Parts: sequence; C-alpha cells; structure tokens
Amino acid sequence: MKSSNWKWYLDEVFVKIIEERHYLWADVDHEGEVLESYVTKKRHKKAALKFMKKAVRRHGSANETVTDRLRS
Repeated sequence: MKSSNWKWYLDEVFVKIIEERHYLWADVDHEGEVLESYVTKKRHKKAALKFMKKAVRRHGSANETVTDRLRS
C-alpha cells in the first residue's frame, strides 16, 4: 500500500494494566487508520525505534513520520 503522500503519526499514551503504568504506542496513517499498536513498560527512544522498525517491516516506509520529539 503506497500513496504519493504517505504520512505516519507516532503517538503514545500511558495505560494502567494491573495497577502498573505501561505505554501504548500507536502508528496512524494520514487517513486515520491505525497501522500498528505496541505496549511497553518504558517510554524512551529505544522503544519507539523498535516499534517503528516493526511497522516498516509490515507496511513499508512512509514519506514523512510525525512524532512528539521523543528523547533518549
């Protein structure tokens, strides 16, 4: 699935699972469709990169990826 203006938005929110904080990562395309989701215990650059690599393997690369400037 390749579009001439393929754009992804990477976002994360925290959720509580059995009283522990976890982060739910979501990769959404320019049409609003959720491509991938992933749950981690930590919110850092390494987790974001692992998630993005998984999404690229499944869906191919995007022309542009919008994030919230995650720090390592």
